[in-house]
Amino acid sequence: MDLNSTRMFVGVVQAGSLSAAAARLNLPLPTISRRIRQLEQQLKVQLLERSPKGITLTDAGARLYEHASRGLESLAEGAEAVRSDQARLKGRLRLSIPPSMEPWWELLGAFQQQYPDIRISVFSTERRVDLIQDGIDVALRIGAIVDESMVASRMGSYRHVLVASPRLLTRLRTPRTADALQRFPCAVWVPGASAQSVWNLGEAVFAADAVLSSNDYLHLRACALRGEVVTELPPFLAHEALARGELVRVLPRLKLPEVSINLLYPSHRHPSSLVRAYLSYCRERADHYLQAVSGSDTLRQRGLARS
Repeated sequence: MDLNSTRMFVGVVQAGSLSAAAARLNLPLPTISRRIRQLEQQLKVQLLERSPKGITLTDAGARLYEHASRGLESLAEGAEAVRSDQARLKGRLRLSIPPSMEPWWELLGAFQQQYPDIRISVFSTERRVDLIQDGIDVALRIGAIVDESMVASRMGSYRHVLVASPRLLTRLRTPRTADALQRFPCAVWVPGASAQSVWNLGEAVFAADAVLSSNDYLHLRACALRGEVVTELPPFLAHEALARGELVRVLPRLKLPEVSINLLYPSHRHPSSLVRAYLSYCRERADHYLQAVSGSDTLRQRGLARS
């Protein structure tokens, strides 16, 4: 079986279409199409179902992709191992991290100090990236994970905090119950423009008639600091303002739910030496960086599981 044709086949599956694969591999589309047909003729089986919307794997194609992609990854890792300095880890680590995850920025800085020959590329986004399609080695995810194709290495969990400025609380009187929030201007974090948000405060559920919704916690923090709104923040984005008295916790006895922190990588891909070093470093030190800026309501229950 021709190795280059197999690489093209794997590239087509990962890109989702022949044209996308041609652009990604920097090869002419007719070449890609011809080599896939030759591979099918050689194996005497159809590998791809082609349509105007893209390609779909046949059963035979899915089996070939599972084995071929694993084999190509092993070949790439072998080539990387030969080229690398045996004394030090070298190469590029491609990460996805949500915006405003400040403790992780510090952790990455310390990681690079320990491994100065590892180059890090960070893709910062709130959307759920496709690790294979987007070329990501490890993604940091906040919240529940439901993806059978990923392995989730759990770093722990933390709780958001409900905050407001002392000026706002003085003007509108500090609320004593969740229902009392009705008289306050509230700002909520939402993943998209049309999404709705509620605050689960202990056993109480408060559906805010939000004056502002945003998927940017720094935006919400700025509005709270100006005395405009009550909002929720990750503890590491609120701790300095709380310590300075610029923000005050609202209804501190009513706890918001825990949110989990996980590092994800593809289950079918054997972790490279760079990925293994990064996962190990994060497991050992993540709680230190998060607890240092989050107070006591921070990391709990580490573990490794298929998500």
